[in-house]
Amino acid sequence: THTLTHSLTHTSLSLPLPLPASRLPPLGPGPVPVRCSGLSLSPLSIPAAGVRRCPGMEPPPAGALTRDCLIHIFTFLEAAELSRAARVSEAWNDAAESSWLWRKLCLVRWIFCSLSNVEDGINSWKKYYIHRSKIEQHMASGCGGADYTCTTLRGHHGRITGLQYWSNPDNPFDTMNGKSVVCTTSTDCTLRAWSIQEGKQVWSTPVQEEPLVKLLTVPLQGLVITADSKGNIKAWNGRTGEELAVFATSCTICNLVAYNMNTQHCLIVGTGEGTLITLTVPNLNQISRLSLIDANPVHFLLVSPDHKYAIGGSKSNEVPTKVLRTECLMDGLDDDRLAADSLQINSCFTACWLPKASSRVVTMTKTNGVGVQKSIITFDLMCQTRKNKIEIQGKQVGNFTYEDAGWNDILLEGHGINTIIIAHNTEMKLFSIDGVQLASYHEHKNTISGISVDPFRVVTASMDLSLRVYTWKRQPNRCLSLESNYHLLGGSHMRSRGFTNVVVDHGSIVGTVQTHDGKDVLKAYNFNV
Repeated sequence: THTLTHSLTHTSLSLPLPLPASRLPPLGPGPVPVRCSGLSLSPLSIPAAGVRRCPGMEPPPAGALTRDCLIHIFTFLEAAELSRAARVSEAWNDAAESSWLWRKLCLVRWIFCSLSNVEDGINSWKKYYIHRSKIEQHMASGCGGADYTCTTLRGHHGRITGLQYWSNPDNPFDTMNGKSVVCTTSTDCTLRAWSIQEGKQVWSTPVQEEPLVKLLTVPLQGLVITADSKGNIKAWNGRTGEELAVFATSCTICNLVAYNMNTQHCLIVGTGEGTLITLTVPNLNQISRLSLIDANPVHFLLVSPDHKYAIGGSKSNEVPTKVLRTECLMDGLDDDRLAADSLQINSCFTACWLPKASSRVVTMTKTNGVGVQKSIITFDLMCQTRKNKIEIQGKQVGNFTYEDAGWNDILLEGHGINTIIIAHNTEMKLFSIDGVQLASYHEHKNTISGISVDPFRVVTASMDLSLRVYTWKRQPNRCLSLESNYHLLGGSHMRSRGFTNVVVDHGSIVGTVQTHDGKDVLKAYNFNV
């Protein structure tokens, strides 16, 4: 066993991980039989340290451990040790390349893996692990040139009003294949797509009649949806920029969100007049039109992770926020039924979903309608049928008071099932849903203007012309926190005012920079693999 540990530790292999001590239990110096599945087997003869077996290895001797026993033993190894074990013999190589072992390592290390995006095959999970580990090493290090390249993407002649990934930001193999693509809308009346790896524009639409003010990408459908200042909504082919459909609302558009219900892809439009318009995607045919908030703009509109609920509201104290079932938007719901079937939350001016809890919503409300105190209340939503009527009920699972002056520029985000991120002015704080402050960060010199949160990191954008990169860490007490890693600078204040937005995928970070001449640019940071 000591020879095994020595061999695994000293055989050279380049992996982006510190080599941990072996977790194999120490055994005595003499031969010790190994028990597997109730059988007592002879000890396997271990080659001397430094001996490297090449392709064409001889078959294992009689009495060697079975493949299942080797796989069980290898569950005690870390990734670097497992790769070294694969070099010992043909039998060890076959066991160490097991897809089950590498899948287990992925799920233990990251918890959240895009399983549906991983190709089948014995080596797919190993490739996933190595690729993602390398990217995380570079994103955690943040050394310009060695870890990433920074490109300034120019082309717009106005303010950038929307920024989203068109490539699926939840699929790490998109970045592996060099497919990180973002879309932008601008007051110059154009929609553009940009390749982050190539550092260039992919396509641009013709100049539209009105400035484009809202942007939504639907990566799984290959679509981009825009709204202009006159309320015209258009669907575009995300690969070519070809116009597919148009719908005129004659309203100011405040929000665009998409959801999928019973294989039907839909778009919900929140307007400045307080109405919700539901359209089919990609044809943009109207399904329903409802009054959500009387004569008040729909300032926020969000769909739950399981696509069962939508929450929408205004920043006005006079109007309650409403939670409704997305299914109702597709079955001819009228205004009277909307008022009866929705769950109302008073004095709520912003909200977010906790992404790993399918129907858990965090609301921020004004205490007594005024003052610097805000109540952060978390609800688990559920439906109950009473007298042939389906009612939405909210079970309160968290509540605490947050004190801070102002409320217009507060950014609220959720992580996991019970972590809340609040950014305001130059400070960012982490809370549990019951109000325990987990961490506080005060690293920007100017207002935090944007925030991007995913299962692996948090990136903040600021008007101080910098991005700050944090990575999630679990503390010894099992509580989550963030490790502050580094700044990404956006250039010179001689030309630029600051960052206004930021988006992140597994291998890149992209921010919008507001310039003094009114021609905003993108700063794209592509991390090396």
